[in-house]
Amino acid sequence: MNILRTPAQRFENLPDYDFAPHWHQLTPQLRLHYVDEGPRAAKPVLMLHGEPSWSYLYRHMIKPVAAAGLRVLAPDLIGFGKSDKPAARGDYSYEGQVAWLRAWLEALDLRDITLVCQDWGSLIGLRLLAECPERFERVLMGNGGLPTHAMRISRVFKLWRAFSRWSPWFPIGRILQYGTKRKLTAGELAAYEAPFPDARYQAAARVYPSLVPVAGFNARGSADNERAWGVLEQWHKPFVLCFSDGDPITRGGDAEFLRRVPGTRGQPHCTLHGGHFMQEDDAARFARLIVDCCHLDTQGNPAPVGN
Repeated sequence: MNILRTPAQRFENLPDYDFAPHWHQLTPQLRLHYVDEGPRAAKPVLMLHGEPSWSYLYRHMIKPVAAAGLRVLAPDLIGFGKSDKPAARGDYSYEGQVAWLRAWLEALDLRDITLVCQDWGSLIGLRLLAECPERFERVLMGNGGLPTHAMRISRVFKLWRAFSRWSPWFPIGRILQYGTKRKLTAGELAAYEAPFPDARYQAAARVYPSLVPVAGFNARGSADNERAWGVLEQWHKPFVLCFSDGDPITRGGDAEFLRRVPGTRGQPHCTLHGGHFMQEDDAARFARLIVDCCHLDTQGNPAPVGN
């Protein structure tokens, strides 16, 4: 496996991203990067990004959630951000990304986790929850899902999947801007481009849309997700939905969870403002929702943060 590592200077002086780097060695050759802010003894909030973003997506949420007394962990998926990047598209798989992240989670022995997830962060995070439900305490999910062959996908996603596979032009910053309602600054656009010095580094960003298990694609992923749904259908801990009001890709996807996951009942579901990447459009409200939910125990009663 040919593994690429983005030069460290690409990440210097990024706007609003001054977090100390942390590293986990998955194999002798493969290194995962993560942000780790807040009290180490506090309950962890695991923020999982999607594709083609990285932990930079959560920069406006990490500090306020950590300041509320919670431990915030935001890993960069392998192939993204500061994490290492296998160079071949065939080096990536849905189950492989789940396995990489589970190895990291178990190495840190994270427990009582609040999972915050969106886009591919949901596909991976909900599979992690299904594989080790004892480690998770609650979920906050927006603009994501857990697709199988039985589910319909939007026309917008079909176009995105084709573009990612075949287009010779793949401008990461512009892709993030397309999924965001507010205008990103030149510095923010550069930060999203930073992990990818050239096209060789984009294998993961290119391949992951085709790994989503929908009809005709990724049969193994579909079967694994069906099994994960079986766990979610028995999930009675809090499951909070916070989809945005302007995402053409996942609009309406919350209905399946409201219907099938018992933990959604009686929860403070809300509609955030913005496009697909609502972390860019409504970060302050998203962060407040996380803090408020983490002040409740699994029965919805007030509980001290950090207990």
